[in-house]
Amino acid sequence: MKICRATAALAVTAVLGSASAPAAFADGAVRAASPSPSSSVALPAGLYGSGDPTYDGVWRQSLALLAQDAVGVTPAPSAVRWLGDQQCADGGFAAYRARPATACDAKTPVDTNSTAAAVQALSALGRGSEAKKAVDWLRSVQNADGGWGYLPGAPSDTNSTGLVVGALLSGGTAPSGVRSKEKGATPEQALLKLALPCSAEGGGAFAYQPDKKGTLVANDDATAAGVLGGLGLPLVPAPAADRDAPRACVKARTGADAARNGALYLAEALAADGHLTSSMPGAEDQPDHGTTADAVVALTAAGLGGRAERAVAWLERESAGWAERTGPAAWAQLVLTAHAAGADPRDFGSTDLVARLNATGPEPASVPAAAGEDPHGEKSDDGWFSWNLLSGLLLVLGLAAAGVAAQFLVLRARRRR
Repeated sequence: MKICRATAALAVTAVLGSASAPAAFADGAVRAASPSPSSSVALPAGLYGSGDPTYDGVWRQSLALLAQDAVGVTPAPSAVRWLGDQQCADGGFAAYRARPATACDAKTPVDTNSTAAAVQALSALGRGSEAKKAVDWLRSVQNADGGWGYLPGAPSDTNSTGLVVGALLSGGTAPSGVRSKEKGATPEQALLKLALPCSAEGGGAFAYQPDKKGTLVANDDATAAGVLGGLGLPLVPAPAADRDAPRACVKARTGADAARNGALYLAEALAADGHLTSSMPGAEDQPDHGTTADAVVALTAAGLGGRAERAVAWLERESAGWAERTGPAAWAQLVLTAHAAGADPRDFGSTDLVARLNATGPEPASVPAAAGEDPHGEKSDDGWFSWNLLSGLLLVLGLAAAGVAAQFLVLRARRRR
């Protein structure tokens, strides 16, 4: 969900003539090259994060709103309004528009990823008319092979196609019924063409796109996106109960087959160290927190949550520093990961992910009380170990002890007689 999107964002940058690095599409080294919070870009009210939003404003806003909604937080109206105001009249979204009051034109770099993420957030928050308009735009830029690229007309890639599948579903449109005008191809057919056959190196994984020679190369991040897309699921899937799954790659005839193969590939990739690794040109390999989190969500959605437990434990230990450096999209990603894995996002490795996410943007309209707390942050008295009950127990124990002591003194007096 990150490295491949960084490549696409850089392509947009080249078109616009900007030399800045993308802000939050890639993990590791690319994230480190992101514009700093001291950027000259003025930060609008309602936006999450303090970093330059030029390349990721809509993306990080959408993830933040989705994560808040998933854990029962009602976002600030200004945050939801900011996202809605970013939409162009034709329904599409660019990564960020500094002047939303100005109409979009042919030079506005609308993209499928920002639009698909916004659809899912707006749908979750009941903004159906805006979401429908965005879905209509996504359908209008579907490629002949049934998939989507980052930019309209760009070759289909797994990440973009998987994201759009989730957007279609969130917007009330069955992905299986969305066919390209040229060939009548479906998103499922596009994903199947991007899935590596079992006999290939990295068999069962998804490629981002075919390389220059037309060869499919396994990509961890694309595989996580392909699993959700193949299963027809959004960014916030309902966790599936663990079930027996094939222990080996099988010939993929359907999107669900390809998704199961991809999940098995991710499970094997996580088995060695409990996390995935990012490899950037000219840099040493390093742990990839974001893709590891994506992999956990994909595995739980595919019914292989048990094989993600070690990765969840690793994220609990190691991810807070990464999220602190990266910003709201990372905190949101961790909230969604904990939610999918059945962990407590308010106590994830001793970190309250929900509070940390909320602190990066406008104050939410409402926040549900955590277990054992009332809405004002005080400890509630309805738990088993409330102060009232504890006081009562201590009183009973004190009386009992006094009674035992009294009996002891009586017996001692009798023996002296």
